[in-house]
Amino acid sequence: MMKQQLKSVLVGCLVASSLGLAHAQTYPDRPISLVVPFAAGGPTDVVARMIAIPMGKSLGQTVLVENTVGAGGTIAAQRVARAAPNGYTIFIHHMGMATAPALYKNLNFDPLKDFEYIGQVVDVPMTLLARKDFPANNFKELQAYVKANKDKVSMANAGLGAVSHLCGLLFMTAMDTTLNTIPYKGTGPAMNDLLGGQVDLLCDQTTQTVPLIKDARVKVFGVTTLKRLDALPNVPTLNEQGLKGFEVKVWHGMYAPKGTPAAAIEKINAALRVALVDPMVTQRLKDLSSDVAPMDKVTPAGLKTHLEAEILKWGPVIRKAGIYAD
Repeated sequence: MMKQQLKSVLVGCLVASSLGLAHAQTYPDRPISLVVPFAAGGPTDVVARMIAIPMGKSLGQTVLVENTVGAGGTIAAQRVARAAPNGYTIFIHHMGMATAPALYKNLNFDPLKDFEYIGQVVDVPMTLLARKDFPANNFKELQAYVKANKDKVSMANAGLGAVSHLCGLLFMTAMDTTLNTIPYKGTGPAMNDLLGGQVDLLCDQTTQTVPLIKDARVKVFGVTTLKRLDALPNVPTLNEQGLKGFEVKVWHGMYAPKGTPAAAIEKINAALRVALVDPMVTQRLKDLSSDVAPMDKVTPAGLKTHLEAEILKWGPVIRKAGIYAD
């Protein structure tokens, strides 16, 4: 009896091993879905579409960008966490993966347990913007106007817990005031309303804002890095204009459902690394003042370590601010 059981176990192991080898040899044999948790046209979507084509060329299959919006990216994250772990569904998200555990009381996924890590992607600075016809013309005038009209000034964001929301909270804290915050399902629609004059202010990533700033379609009051950006050399930092230590850079990571075969993760990671050194990608990122993540972080271990550290960093900040979502 025991010999028969042992034989069955060995046969099962051999079958599983052969299936894994077959998967490794044939993967990928159909298109791969790259899920983006925000609306088309937003900064994370821009990054995803930028790298999807070179990744697809490297993998020999099309990488299809799919936008699944809502709840600060958690709807998309839950979808991916529940997806078949076969390498055909992957996920790109920004630092919202680190803030979600503190923001959402009833989170239906665990960022540290429900995903395989592929690697970090890019780091993106942010800019503080206003609609083109906003009364203030520089940061000093903005400070005075906001303090005198705080009940009338609106500040858009991409939803509760989104980076634009956190950046706005930091700005309001630094200004010691509270503005009317208006959440959207992504910075894409938020930016549309800023351009249309429906809202006053927005804190958004350079992947979306640099072209608009250069075309004078919005007013810019500062960048959120400690040094000025090469793409916007005439735009002062918020730090140098009096908001000491004000710094927000948005990191992005790529994930797959837990249990995705290691061979698939390895191939996706290799394709990501190829995409991030593609001349067209690097030039466009440079034009948008965004930086490719250091190659030692474009790894599963590098992303895992960074995510763990960011959860520890942002959790206390969010809890202290007292902002929660159901």
